[in-house]
Amino acid sequence: MIGLIGKKVGMTQVFDDVGKLTAVTVIEVKPNVVLQTKTKEKNGYSSVLLGSGEKKERLVSKPEAGQFAEGIKPVAFMREFRNFSKEVAVGDTIGLELLEKERYIDVTAFSKGKGFQGVMKRHGYHGGPSAHGSKFHRVAGSTGQCTSPGRSFKNTTMPGRTGFERVTVQNLKIVKIDAELGVVMVSGAVPGRKNATVYIKSAVKKQK
Repeated sequence: MIGLIGKKVGMTQVFDDVGKLTAVTVIEVKPNVVLQTKTKEKNGYSSVLLGSGEKKERLVSKPEAGQFAEGIKPVAFMREFRNFSKEVAVGDTIGLELLEKERYIDVTAFSKGKGFQGVMKRHGYHGGPSAHGSKFHRVAGSTGQCTSPGRSFKNTTMPGRTGFERVTVQNLKIVKIDAELGVVMVSGAVPGRKNATVYIKSAVKKQK
């Protein structure tokens, strides 16, 4: 498995060789630096810790600074990828060249936050009758019991915060890789707002 840290730029559309139009999401991938490597013999599992972006040194605490080897500048985003298939060492820089042999990828990000929402928007309730006399339009209705146990059960659909949840979209097809611009274009939608940090991995359900 391979992995990279990127940034969602936005969406556009591209034409293929036969003139077919495809909607794509553009993901910018700046060079990722290898911060740490773990092995099964020493740590019990194998993984690679990657970093991306820049962070001012005055904003880095001493415990956090201990994660960076000598000569490596602090980074804004870090992510550990297990069972990394490429041989790398601490201080190496990797990028879009890892995706050259990949056809499908999985992308993980935090979805857009929508704030506090009612049950109709949050859970898809249809609502009550629209007539004036019903007095039941967009409310949730009963959520508990008046007799024993006299409480609301867990996981009851109620109003609350919506969005900003960790979402993984699988099997996104790579349409184009532009090494000069440092972007990869994938067919379909990627979770998160514009400029959101995304984590790219090789697709686990589809082979090359």
